[in-house]
Amino acid sequence: MADDIREMLRGGDRRSIGRVPQALKRLDADPRLVGQLVAALGDADPVVCMRAADALEKASLPDASALQKHKRALLRLAGSTAQQEVRWHLAQMIPRLHLWPAERRAVARTLQRYLTDQSSIVRTFALQALADLAQVDSALRPLALRSLRQAVRTGTPAMRSRAARLLHQLSLGARPRARKENRS
Repeated sequence: MADDIREMLRGGDRRSIGRVPQALKRLDADPRLVGQLVAALGDADPVVCMRAADALEKASLPDASALQKHKRALLRLAGSTAQQEVRWHLAQMIPRLHLWPAERRAVARTLQRYLTDQSSIVRTFALQALADLAQVDSALRPLALRSLRQAVRTGTPAMRSRAARLLHQLSLGARPRARKENRS
């Protein structure tokens, strides 16, 4: 079965989502496949890793509870992966998990490293994740505010826009939300 999911995710290049929609349908029918997708995040093929991350992120958007039992693996991978597509998907997924205070601090350190990533997408999702974490852990608020203010000054136009919106939301006490993105 794991080879079947892997086969579904491979092929083509990193600019396409491949058969992720079919993998999501399979996951809807059999939630036990979450473990196989988490395992695929460490695959030798970067296309498989990217698509597994994409599928897990999309599946966790309405409800991340299926990822909870894989929290350790996801946190470990977040700190070790160099693949930008996996990083930006993990930055989206991890704040959706129930994290203990020490885990949130460790994630915040990882996200700080993501803020220096070559990919502006990774940096933008790291900002969003820091803001999301600051909403549930006031101890992370100063770090989030510093990071957002820095991005407003020095980020790409998309980062400046996102950071300004997140700063405004944090100052109002509203929960920051990621912009709806076209995920087709």
